Amino acid sequence: MEEKLIYYFSQSKCEGNAEMKNLLGGKGANLAEMCNVGIPVPPGFTISTSVCKNYHQSNRLPDDLRNEIKKYLAMLENDIGCRFGDSNNPLLVSIRSGSVSSMPGMLDTILNVGLNDATVVGLAKKSGERFAYDSYCRFITMYSNVVLQLDHHLFQSVIDNEQQKNGAKSLADLDVDVLRKIVDDFKKIVHEKTAKHFPQNVEEQLLSSVNAVFASWQNDRAVSYRKINNIPETLGTAVNVQAMVFGNLNNNSATGVIFTRNPATGEKKCFGEFLVNAQGEDVVSGIYTPMPVDGKQENTMEKLMPSVYQELCDVCEKLERHYRDMQDIEFTVQNGKLWILQTRSGKRTAEATVRIIVDMVNEGTITKEEGILRIDPKTFDGLLHPVLEVKGDQKVIGKGLPASPGVASGYVVFSANDAEKAAEQGKKVILVRSETSPEDINGMNAASGIITARGGMTSHAAVVTRGMGKPCICSVSGLYIDKDGNFFSVGDTKVNKGEPITINGGTGEVMLGILPTISPELSQEFKTIINWIDEIKTIKVRANADTPKDAKIAKEFGAEGIGLCRTEHMFFASDRIEFIQKLIIADDKIERASALSKLEQMQKSDFKEIFSVMEGREVTIRLLDPPLHEFLPDNQSTIEKIAKSLNKPIESVKNKIAQLSEKNPMLGHRGCRLAISHPEIYSMQIRAILSAADELRKEKKAEIKPEIMIPLIMDEKEFVLICELIKKESSVISSGMTSDKAYSIGTMIELPRAALIADKLAKHAEFFSFGTNDLTQTTMGLSRDDSVNFLDSYKENNILENDPFEVLDIEGVGELIKIAIERGRKTRKKIKLGICGEHGADPKSIEFLIKSGVDYVSCSPYRVPIAKLVAAQFSVKPKCVR
Repeated sequence: MEEKLIYYFSQSKCEGNAEMKNLLGGKGANLAEMCNVGIPVPPGFTISTSVCKNYHQSNRLPDDLRNEIKKYLAMLENDIGCRFGDSNNPLLVSIRSGSVSSMPGMLDTILNVGLNDATVVGLAKKSGERFAYDSYCRFITMYSNVVLQLDHHLFQSVIDNEQQKNGAKSLADLDVDVLRKIVDDFKKIVHEKTAKHFPQNVEEQLLSSVNAVFASWQNDRAVSYRKINNIPETLGTAVNVQAMVFGNLNNNSATGVIFTRNPATGEKKCFGEFLVNAQGEDVVSGIYTPMPVDGKQENTMEKLMPSVYQELCDVCEKLERHYRDMQDIEFTVQNGKLWILQTRSGKRTAEATVRIIVDMVNEGTITKEEGILRIDPKTFDGLLHPVLEVKGDQKVIGKGLPASPGVASGYVVFSANDAEKAAEQGKKVILVRSETSPEDINGMNAASGIITARGGMTSHAAVVTRGMGKPCICSVSGLYIDKDGNFFSVGDTKVNKGEPITINGGTGEVMLGILPTISPELSQEFKTIINWIDEIKTIKVRANADTPKDAKIAKEFGAEGIGLCRTEHMFFASDRIEFIQKLIIADDKIERASALSKLEQMQKSDFKEIFSVMEGREVTIRLLDPPLHEFLPDNQSTIEKIAKSLNKPIESVKNKIAQLSEKNPMLGHRGCRLAISHPEIYSMQIRAILSAADELRKEKKAEIKPEIMIPLIMDEKEFVLICELIKKESSVISSGMTSDKAYSIGTMIELPRAALIADKLAKHAEFFSFGTNDLTQTTMGLSRDDSVNFLDSYKENNILENDPFEVLDIEGVGELIKIAIERGRKTRKKIKLGICGEHGADPKSIEFLIKSGVDYVSCSPYRVPIAKLVAAQFSVKPKCVR
């Protein structure tokens, strides 16, 4: 049986429905569905997405498509009572795209196909000369732009000149003689630019238009849109050939777009715009300013066409009820008769999304579970970070990876020290760096936002700023930073130190000047949805939080504990860094002991505050992980200061720094290896943790049970040695600390060997936490900071589908996680399992982790609602498949 290429739709005969979206595209499926439910839709036919796929494989339309089109065109002619190409009673059609996933404005459309020098005369006799030549002008413009690839402005400039000469505001104000002249001028432009006459053969017009719309699937903007929105290249578009209805027939005709609810606020009230005596492209092109469909103004549709407006409102209600979602509807009024040209699920803001869902659940239109499934995780991200207030021009000077969402404005600085100094003076700054390191933590904390020239979506800058809830843009294309730190440039634009810029971490855009932002307020609807999510999800969601401030934010966003507290970040505070530096560099035991004592009191204070904030929720504290050289300075002035305070020669301090530096620190002297070489550091941290918990337990009579996590374990004997160190320190703090309930010990699984010996580690570990960032690096042999330079090539060549630092590598890293879970539970059935890498907020990764049996995921505080949402969506998916 031959494959069916074309599907007809009309009030009397309809071959499709809404379920056929993959074959008919979103537009074609919805046109058929509207015909099925009695909505007034102009008849037509849909050429399926399979033809698009065939076209892009062979670079031509199928041989038998021409005959099929003729067959369905004859059916359309019978329905309409007009003939395609007939000079007395011509049928005109529109050729529109219709991809499986909505791509508004990305693909091409051509209206009024079938007009030529003969049919325009017949149309003029039937409907008036002014209308006929207005339509011919529009057709030549669109056909020339889409099919002949001529610049639209060549034609628009002719119209603009004639409007100016004749004192007209729009095409509709020009008389027929002027329109005839415009048609002649347009045809001359085509001949000048192509050396060919404008095509008069209507069959050629139709086939070349269909060809062009299929070809538009691969235009630059469509390809970019699919990349940005993760739409598969293989889906393709359908093409809809539909009888024209004319909003430009007369002043009793109009065209417009209407949403069944307000797409900005979610208010349950129709929201739309229209133009009298115009065609659909006029509304969306931005050339003309449309009028509101309702409101207090005099020229609304409600006042000018009250009966049609009421019919449109009834259609809106019917379509929303049928589709059970807010709809975006295109309509045309031809001489007082309403026609619906398209309906689709309407694009909406994050705020509107949550309001519409809560309202529809309360109305009984959808269930809570369906509502939760409809939320894009990115929507929650948009609700939690500042947004740009759209006002005036925004000059974008550069673009990079949108590493951490939100908007920030500030004055450019190039060093962490400058950022701190500016913050102390109350100035807002944007820190611009080649890349960031842990040493920059204070500057990052002081800055309003960060830009880097290098690094990916999971680089240090990206991970830390997401945890801080600050916007960050990484790998800004073409960003050059002056080596003296006086300016940066992108292309021809130079920005000096101290000049203001604005960054949008959600889009990756860098803009000149201070632009106004709006702080988002968490609505009651948002809180309602979070409550539904908590009722439904089956795993816990914790947060990665390194300070009491982070812990407070985490709790505000609903974190059910802390899954990773990185103790090293506490050392980078300006009032502490000198003590850790003295501890590392000093040779004198008394000085080292003094530094250790100071650090212990500081850490104890932090831990006590974090435990207090979390009010009995689990807190997992990772003992010191980075190599010691990361705490040491690399600038002369700080080295001199340390040397002076320790009464040591500058060269001696430099030599010590050089001794500690490593060629491959990521796999070097760090994590538990430090505890074996320098047990006094871990002993100090353990005392600080346990004494803080013990004191708070006694003060508040609350159950405080810290989870002490040992990083970078590769061998059972390593783990046992450090467990003994923990037990030794706990035994001298308090008699109450010796009970099993006082604390628990676990390890990070971030090395392949640790995953493979999980059964042995589980003899001693009460919990595992998968550090998926380092586990990905050590399993795949990729640096998360450097791999950004070549991962795009891997994706383009279909070696990798995703960046493995953003979406967990299931085949490799995922397999190690499954092995570790299986072997760990074989030894200790009730071992607690979690994940604390950045994958903890990625939807695909969370689904895999839930299936694998983890008890919780942990992510940055600002991503907690996202992780909760994804966990709830996974729980309800099987129940809500429609």
